[in-house]
Amino acid sequence: MRWDLPLTTWAVFAALAALSVLTLTVVIFKVAQFRRMGVGGHGLGETILNDWLNGRPDEAQRKAQEGHTVLSRVLGAVMSGLRARPGDPAYGEELARQVALSELVRMGSRMRLLEAVVQMAPMLGLLGTVIGMIDAFGNLALSQQASDPRLLAAGIWTALTTTAAGLSIALIAYFVLAWLDGRIEDERQSIELAVSAAIHGRIAKQLPPERG
Repeated sequence: MRWDLPLTTWAVFAALAALSVLTLTVVIFKVAQFRRMGVGGHGLGETILNDWLNGRPDEAQRKAQEGHTVLSRVLGAVMSGLRARPGDPAYGEELARQVALSELVRMGSRMRLLEAVVQMAPMLGLLGTVIGMIDAFGNLALSQQASDPRLLAAGIWTALTTTAAGLSIALIAYFVLAWLDGRIEDERQSIELAVSAAIHGRIAKQLPPERG
């Protein structure tokens, strides 16, 4: 890479570096946050549901209170509502909905930063390329050796690196964003199924008929 680049090109490289640092910071934060919240801890949720549906509500609530997962907190809310008002399942469902919304909002925090990186990084890379090309052709216009393509080669190569860097950062941020969104969606579906099972019970699995 050339070191005698215009200040504007260096500014683009600095902005791309800042976006890469931002992406890494958000990823570390989200992984630590999901671990702290207990995202994906569905095994405990299944145990709590089994105790609740099999007539062990005290044991189910104890495990829900001691659990440190998203699903255990939501199930704790719905079970508290159902036990407080046995004849009003809508009350328990509403308590679970409020807790679930709170958990989902926390899981969705900082996600817009990754969305911004996905959109901004390619545009910054393209901006750096345009600036570099302008600089390269400007130098060629001022040179006496206008027919020498080597005068353009270094400038064009440096300019295109900004596009490559921007696209690379955007792709990494996109895949990380898709992975995090997938975990949030999986948690949301698990919450809906668990709340429905706690209120209405589970559908018994029917065995396939035996073939004679």
